[in-house]
Amino acid sequence: MGGAPGHLAPREMTIRIAVIGAGIMGTDHARIIAEDLPGATLQVVCDISEEQSRSLADECGAVDSETDANAVIEREDVDAVLIASTDDTHADLAIASISAGKPVLCEKPLASTARDCLQVVTLESRLEQPLLQLGFMRRFDKSYHEMRQTLEEGVMGRPLMMHNFHRNVVSPGSWFTSDMAITNSASHEFDIARYVLGCEYTSISVSTPRRSDDQAAPVMMVLETSDGQLVNIEVNNNAAYGYDVRSELVCEKGSVHLISESAARYDLDFQSTERYPADWRPRFAEAYRLQNKAWINAINTGQPSKIAANSWDGYCAAIAAEAGVRSLTEGTRVAVEMEEEPAFYRLLKEAA
Repeated sequence: MGGAPGHLAPREMTIRIAVIGAGIMGTDHARIIAEDLPGATLQVVCDISEEQSRSLADECGAVDSETDANAVIEREDVDAVLIASTDDTHADLAIASISAGKPVLCEKPLASTARDCLQVVTLESRLEQPLLQLGFMRRFDKSYHEMRQTLEEGVMGRPLMMHNFHRNVVSPGSWFTSDMAITNSASHEFDIARYVLGCEYTSISVSTPRRSDDQAAPVMMVLETSDGQLVNIEVNNNAAYGYDVRSELVCEKGSVHLISESAARYDLDFQSTERYPADWRPRFAEAYRLQNKAWINAINTGQPSKIAANSWDGYCAAIAAEAGVRSLTEGTRVAVEMEEEPAFYRLLKEAA
């Protein structure tokens, strides 16, 4: 494709976007594009369900609907692709989009395995074009941003530990396992802790408590970093009471707590309460919006977002998850053994 590493070809016209996947996330992304992304047009909605793709296209005013994702990627009236289909399709669709020279925003995970992530990394590195932005939207959340900024300012001293927990109301079904809590649910924590601390993981230990029923038990992970910090992550997909994400960064001079904003407080019957959302969408709605705006800005300016995750970040989350599954299975501490970061991605960091 040519051009200096770290730069895309700037665009001056409206960006015509295809959204692949018309499920929960695809619907939210389509609405953001249609309602809140100046300079972008929802060109096509694609889903294997013709009825679902047509319905979402009509709701959001898309120009067209389609059922063949690869055909959509090749269309001349599509400038950029947003992948929100099932996890197992992400890598192939990302590779197809990059091969077509089209910027892509891909929902997490980048791929179902670290090996497949490396296929995307290798292709993007060879082309020397940062065409993929990965949907780790917590990097755009105000609270996490301030946590990272605190470290950059140095007012709290050296970071020592980062405590995280991620709780959902109920798991999607009986098929959802503790392994999936690591490979799917925890991917956001793997990425955001690595992003905030600015270092890599070197080992992980995973265990679970025993529940009184047959639902997936919580998973507790402890990771060590290359700079000597400890990161613990609790994932509880059957917490029952609501969607709840919290984090605390403990430093030598103090700590920083993640604050989850609540729209209202209710005072009734001698009690004062705040309500939890049912899922992640209300909690991170603004982060999704800012993430998508950053993607459009990167396409327009030819300069990747300094905040957004890329293909290499997707690999790093996947390799930590795979080590975590091994730790849970073997009942022991497992080393997180990563491939060497390609020079292309190191140059991207330096340019930022």
